[in-house]
This record gives sequence, C-alpha cells and structure tokens, in this order.
Amino acid sequence: MVYQFKFEKIMNLKEREKDEAQTIYNDSVKKFEEAAENLYQSLKKKEDLESYQSTKLVNGLSVQEIRHHQSFILNLQKTIDHYQKVVMNTRNQMHFYQDKLMQKNIEVKKYEILKEKDKLVFSEQLKHLEAKQMDDISIQQYMHRGS
Repeated sequence: MVYQFKFEKIMNLKEREKDEAQTIYNDSVKKFEEAAENLYQSLKKKEDLESYQSTKLVNGLSVQEIRHHQSFILNLQKTIDHYQKVVMNTRNQMHFYQDKLMQKNIEVKKYEILKEKDKLVFSEQLKHLEAKQMDDISIQQYMHRGS
C-alpha cells in the first residue's frame, strides 16, 4: 500500500505561491537597495560639494561661483528629497511583500505538518493491518495443523 497525501495538489499549489512570493520579495529588496544606493550617492555628492565649497570660500570665491554652487546644491537637495520618498515607498513595498511571504510560508508549513500527521496515521494503520494479517495467517496455519 502506497501513501498518498489527500491534499498534495493543494500543497504543491501553496508551495508555488510561496516561491512566487519569494521572487517578488527578492525583487522588492533589490529595488529598495537600488533606491537606497541612489539616495546615498546623492547625499555623498551634496556633502562633497558643500565640503568643496567651504574650502573654496576660505580662499575666496566669486559671487557667480557661489550662486552656481548653491543652485547645484538646491538641485541635489530636490534629488535627495525625491530619493527619500522612493526609499520610503520601496521600503514599505518590501515590508508588504515580506509579510506576504511570511503568510505563504505559514500556509505551506501548515500543510507540511498536516502531511506529517497524516503520514503517521497512515503508518500506524498499516502496522495495525499487517499485525491483523499476521494474526489471520497464524490462525489459518494453526487450523490447518489441527485438521
């Protein structure tokens, strides 16, 4: 007698859903990392430019150059603000997909536990059946010897 889990198809479906959720989560992590890297690069550019401007101010800088640097810093700040929003959105998406993945993992785990319990019941029933068959064989052999 071969064991067949009655919810095997459902379990396979849940595992595929979990794998899809894992892929989507990994993509969201990648997008978050890219957005965070862009934010970091923009912040680094701004910091470097402000540092450069500070050293130049000590030596003297024309008003035109100061305006140019301030304009560039203002544009960088707009870029930074944009990437901060992108980072927040991608972080929220990442957490959302992480929650989805955890739910899918829990569903799959439930089916795995159910399968383990069902398999234990099956093996116990099989042992009981084998013991009964052995008893029947023993009774038949005893009956044939007695005749």
